[in-house]
Amino acid sequence: MAEPVVRIPDAKVALSTASVYPESTATAFEIAARLGYDGVEVMVWTDPVSQDIEALRRLSDYHRIPILAVHAPCLLITQRVWSTDPWVKLQRARAAAEKLGASTVVVHPPFRWQRQYARDFVQGIWRMAGETDVRFAVENMYPWRYRDREMLAYAPDWDVTKDDYRHFTVDLSHTATARTDAMQMIDRMGDRLGHVHLADGGGSGKDEHLVPGRGTQPCAELLDRLAVNGFDGHVVIEVNTRRAMSSAEREADLAEALAFARLHLASAARVPRS
Repeated sequence: MAEPVVRIPDAKVALSTASVYPESTATAFEIAARLGYDGVEVMVWTDPVSQDIEALRRLSDYHRIPILAVHAPCLLITQRVWSTDPWVKLQRARAAAEKLGASTVVVHPPFRWQRQYARDFVQGIWRMAGETDVRFAVENMYPWRYRDREMLAYAPDWDVTKDDYRHFTVDLSHTATARTDAMQMIDRMGDRLGHVHLADGGGSGKDEHLVPGRGTQPCAELLDRLAVNGFDGHVVIEVNTRRAMSSAEREADLAEALAFARLHLASAARVPRS
């Protein structure tokens, strides 16, 4: 009789360098290597090291930790990082990914006030994706809320499944903030889901990025689904550790998140033993 064995998919578990903030990009590489992550996703932001391809290469080589993805500078605080032109930012993110051996560039949909960029965004992403082997994985966002008011800050839409992209990133903190059903969203993404930002949230108006398992999102269910479907993209731990009282507490949170991801990516499958 066949006995259950553990089957682990090809998905690698990476640490977003944003997860160590306010510590540095360099610290993220050190922590990822020490805790046994499979790689890192570099959040390109105001830390000069995150913008410097040669510095990133040296960190990757020194810690023997590969760079699996580059997150383009799409945040409000990075409006002047790598140019004020959003298309130049994406071109530089693609070049960085190609030079560093990363397979994915994560990009947010435009802010609504970036009118021309938003108007051309869907076609422009397709055009850029056709010029490289690097995946441009567009990330789901959320409405901005203040008290009883809601503002649609992203265009064409915060729900990226309403538009036609080759690859998607799903972020479970963002599904919590948007108060949308994460499992239905990944169903709509289908086989175009190429990248996961694993975090949790309680459905407040804030983008919480909790350690998975500490909120209301179906983090375990999503990972189980990925395992069953043979997902071969990257699962990136992108959590908020700003409130950690010490480096040890921050590392404990990141170790817990890694253990959660690895546990739920291991699915029981009934296959014959040889």
